[in-house]
Amino acid sequence: MNLAWAVAGAVLGALAGAALRGAVFRLSVPSGQPDRTACPRCGTGTAAVAVRCRECRGFFGPPWVFEAVTAIVLGLLCARFADSAAVLAFGFLGVLAVALSGIDIAVSRLPDKLTLPAYPVLILLLGIASVTGHSGGALLRALLGGAVLICAYFLLAVLRPGQLGAGDVKLAGLTGLALGWLGWPVLIWGAALAFVLSAFVSLALLAARRISLRDSICFGPFMLGGALIAILVSGHAGFLH
Repeated sequence: MNLAWAVAGAVLGALAGAALRGAVFRLSVPSGQPDRTACPRCGTGTAAVAVRCRECRGFFGPPWVFEAVTAIVLGLLCARFADSAAVLAFGFLGVLAVALSGIDIAVSRLPDKLTLPAYPVLILLLGIASVTGHSGGALLRALLGGAVLICAYFLLAVLRPGQLGAGDVKLAGLTGLALGWLGWPVLIWGAALAFVLSAFVSLALLAARRISLRDSICFGPFMLGGALIAILVSGHAGFLH
């Protein structure tokens, strides 16, 4: 692991996590409802990027959680892609993953306001990495990987309505872009790990009687978590190849 890149990524991640807090707070509403615009405690209007309410000084969301998680994720990704132009693309996806996971856990929603604009940004960043690294094949594979996962998740959503939503299908394309860049074995493992993690957590919650067999849990964090694990592990020789 490149320690300097990891530390730099962690610092940037903490700052990004603080910036994310306001967006996550505003978008953490059920589908169809308007974004939050005021503090739930005192009713004061919120700024576009805010960590705490300027009136009552209460945090928007759990204190320091977004900063810590984003710091860890970005630190790991920066260490994984140290000295690689792809670090921008994977760092962007990592920061976005924290925001989307926070919203999905809170209200079981993956808002289009975050997922759809991320497509051109991620493709552009991968395109820059492709040009600077002379890896046109990786870019083509990334585009194909995104298309493959979108189609696969769309089929699953049709076959098992209620288990996966439209937001999961849209998110699948983003994870497919990143996983496909690294290779088909990484894409397969990343996609499979999402279901493994989901099954493990579901069984644990069932055993603890926190959910019943009729309940469903948000899938976005597992999709992103599986992709992150596959991305990080793929940097070690002998794994996923």
